[in-house]
Amino acid sequence: MFKRLRQDIRAVLERDPAAKSVLEVLLCYPGLHALLFHRVAHFFYRCGLTLLARLISHLSRFLTGIEIHPGAVIGEGFFIDHGMGVVIGETTEIGNNVTLYQGVTLGGTGKEKGKRHPTVGDNVVIGAGAKVLGPIEIGSGARIGAGSVVLNSVPPGSTVVGIPGRVVFYKGKKVAAINLNHTDLPDPVADMLNRLQDQIDELRLQQERLENGVCSSGHKTL
Repeated sequence: MFKRLRQDIRAVLERDPAAKSVLEVLLCYPGLHALLFHRVAHFFYRCGLTLLARLISHLSRFLTGIEIHPGAVIGEGFFIDHGMGVVIGETTEIGNNVTLYQGVTLGGTGKEKGKRHPTVGDNVVIGAGAKVLGPIEIGSGARIGAGSVVLNSVPPGSTVVGIPGRVVFYKGKKVAAINLNHTDLPDPVADMLNRLQDQIDELRLQQERLENGVCSSGHKTL
């Protein structure tokens, strides 16, 4: 238990430059508090005491603003930054060294039984407000941009942005380790609009050349 707690504290200190001391992390980080509550709730859930587990989970949500179903499986080095509004569903599976920002939802898409929530690999970063829905797989090393809505599985080492989420490989390279610099993710929609604007500019130039040809020669240019 203490070994896991040390790992959790180390994860916060490594990934949040605002964290100044172990004591500050222990007292002031709701993501850590929610994770500790979840470990207790998950223990009782596995023992079949589901009502007690849900009560602990409910208390955790009230105190931290983070809702983690006691059935969710979470690996080592998990870090929730800020955390308000984070929701993690019952059949969610999260690997090691995963980072979530505020407002992230790892949820389901229907009322079906069985596996209905995402499986998140190791070293994944999910930006603020992103929604990852359904029994899909987020490959290890992937990054999901803030505000994205992901409905399909994501290959390892890739980057997803947009609504619905589109896979974009960051600079053509796979993400080999934790990378929190998710503010400079590429925007495929903006790239497409820029290409369309370039085509419009080219057509405008061609039209101007045609018009100039008519004016200078006096007849129409075919």
